[in-house]
Amino acid sequence: MELEFVRYESGRSARITIAREEKRNALNVAVMRELREAFGAAKADPACRVVVLTGAGDKAFSAGGDLGGFTEQQSKVEQHHLRGALADLFWDMSRLGKPVIARVNGHALAGGFGLMCACDLVVASDAADFGMPEIAMGLWPFIITAVVARRIARGHALDLMMTGRRIDAAEALAIGAVNRVVPAVSLDDATADLAESLALRSALIMRLGKDSFYASQDMGFREALDYLHGELNVCLQSEDTIEGVTAFLQKRSPEWKDR
Repeated sequence: MELEFVRYESGRSARITIAREEKRNALNVAVMRELREAFGAAKADPACRVVVLTGAGDKAFSAGGDLGGFTEQQSKVEQHHLRGALADLFWDMSRLGKPVIARVNGHALAGGFGLMCACDLVVASDAADFGMPEIAMGLWPFIITAVVARRIARGHALDLMMTGRRIDAAEALAIGAVNRVVPAVSLDDATADLAESLALRSALIMRLGKDSFYASQDMGFREALDYLHGELNVCLQSEDTIEGVTAFLQKRSPEWKDR
């Protein structure tokens, strides 16, 4: 796949890299469009079981939005619709049906922090830092609120949004923004180990599980229970569930058929 600002490497564990190292992997409309294309390719590839998202270099996962990304020829209405590309990207990621791991190698700030929060799991370097500094520029992290508020508790989210302060990897781990913190030299190995552990699971059950997790989060309590009850029935009828239970009882590794 030939893209200008994003590198896509296919495989069992596909890798998507924001390739704007000189701009600290800042997000603009073109980057977001190419990220959607890359995630679309991963979703359509039956060989892909996990996606790793990262930024080029060792300084930044993504330092946020590219504030100079619009032109004078674009109307205010057109710019408004173009900004919606980030919302569309977050939606695509939640409906990918495959685990997405953020490999955070440096700054994850503003929109970059939101992009990280839109991933399912996060492995971060101990040298990384995090935050939503928009308030200092008279802005507010509106769109990313949807994913940030689903990842960390309200008090922590509002603290970062209202103060604009940056936090280190240890604090990000403590508030649940990231799942694992490792030395920078171990980041690739730790990310690869996690990706492989997910790739070993049934792709069918992983898709059913991820889809149901995100679909049910906005339902009412009774509606969610009824929906998840139905999804359990679908799961129990799959060949992979039968194989998984049988393999467990026979004390052997399962042989997934993904059906």
